[in-house]
Amino acid sequence: MNQFATKLKRFLKSEDGPTAVEYAVMLSLIIVVCLTAVSNIGTKARTSFSNVSAQLGTSS
Repeated sequence: MNQFATKLKRFLKSEDGPTAVEYAVMLSLIIVVCLTAVSNIGTKARTSFSNVSAQLGTSS
């Protein structure tokens, strides 16, 4: 148990721990932005295809 506490203290004092957390937060924000963009593009594409389909259906 003492060895674990020593390793934990060393990890918290080093710069690697906070840097890894910062990178994880940035990566999660990038993923959220990408998912939102893809969802928005999908919605707009569906609307466009529906409009084209409706126009083709009425002109026949």
